[in-house]
Amino acid sequence: MSFFESEIVQSEAKQIFSDYQNLIQLGSRYGKFDREGKRLYIEQMETLLERYRIFMKRVELSEDFVAQMTMKQLETFLGQFGLTPHQMFDQMEQTLERMKRELES
Repeated sequence: MSFFESEIVQSEAKQIFSDYQNLIQLGSRYGKFDREGKRLYIEQMETLLERYRIFMKRVELSEDFVAQMTMKQLETFLGQFGLTPHQMFDQMEQTLERMKRELES
């Protein structure tokens, strides 16, 4: 069975994508949140980022051809912006850290 044929992998990928879409939609109102709402939003984004990082590491470590092609496609796509997958995650974390600092000030 290929990596992406696994029901567990499919389920987690769908859940990550769905949660991401919901958080992005919710985030469009971020400026209207009170301090606690902003804190909760940041925590949810951090949790989602960690789930995504783990999922992508599983893809990276898989020996499955389709998984390896997926990583190559991601690397090519991000390379157009001068980024690696590692840098992408770093930038996401930096953004969340900046949001936390702004919340504390």
